Amino acid sequence: MALHKIKDFDPDYRNHFDGDDVKDLDLYAGDEKIGSVNDVLVDENGQFRYLIINTGAWIFGKKVMLPIGRARIDYSARRVYADGLTRQQVEALPEFTDDLKIDYDHEEQVRGVYRSSGTTGTTGMTGMTGMTGAAGTTEASLDASAPLNSPTPVEGMPYTGSSMGATTGAFAADTNSGAFAADTNLGRDYDRDTYNYDEHDRDLFDLGRQDDRIRLYQERLIASKTRQKTGEVTVGKHVETETARVDVPVEKERVVIERVNATDTTAVTPGEATFTGGEVARVEVYEETPDIHKEAFVREEVRVKKVVDQDTVTAEDEVRREELDIDTQGRPIIDNDRTNVDRASR
Repeated sequence: MALHKIKDFDPDYRNHFDGDDVKDLDLYAGDEKIGSVNDVLVDENGQFRYLIINTGAWIFGKKVMLPIGRARIDYSARRVYADGLTRQQVEALPEFTDDLKIDYDHEEQVRGVYRSSGTTGTTGMTGMTGMTGAAGTTEASLDASAPLNSPTPVEGMPYTGSSMGATTGAFAADTNSGAFAADTNLGRDYDRDTYNYDEHDRDLFDLGRQDDRIRLYQERLIASKTRQKTGEVTVGKHVETETARVDVPVEKERVVIERVNATDTTAVTPGEATFTGGEVARVEVYEETPDIHKEAFVREEVRVKKVVDQDTVTAEDEVRREELDIDTQGRPIIDNDRTNVDRASR
């Protein structure tokens, strides 16, 4: 089964863990800080399989793979405890690099180191202490606490865990480094096509042993808003025509000829009056004519703007909440302290 870095598998993986992130947590073996968590490897179903740990405090920054079942995560303390991890294991594990291609054989090499390791002993093998490796030699002594059905290794011969079956397999002494390497061809009831994490190495990959906490879930309403177009207002202008009337007063001149009787009827001296024709009196006559034209002017201005009206919309729905059921027998002392929970909820 292919393995993926958790961020490559799901870029938003933190949302599934309430914002908690195992990456960059401090790594402890007991009370000793031995490094930090660099990354997480998940399988094709998104299940945690390995932590990539940086053992800077031990092996000068060597990165190795730690099965998730051998880790205990404490998000509140921002720590990961590597149960039973020893310096000898880290030295025997193949180094992890970012460009490393993890296949079945590489995983078997990693799993073989952890299968052969207990929580005590210089080599980490269950029931075995005092193993040292030298060129062409292997020394071993049987621990008194070893199970009765554990076979005793013979010096210089491959160790075959026939009674341990698929869980232990076979180990051969590496005469160059003194480390034990897993023989994936012996003592196995599976191959690369039939291997299953939960069936064959449950102790290495069982997430159920991480802690004994019960998570109580509660639903809550998440309110969000979406902006959508509900209409459109178009403001423009058009031309209307109408008949306008204007009164312009004008003046016209006219000639009035008025004949009246003479007031002086005295006779003139003979020869004084001359009777000549062609005498003319000229009077110029004027009149005003209206001059009508059109001009444009700004009648009014129209300003277009938007204002935001706020309103509160109330929504209701049913939400579920899990409550803890405590069934007790006898008279045990139970400290049901919700102080930390109430503080966290605030």
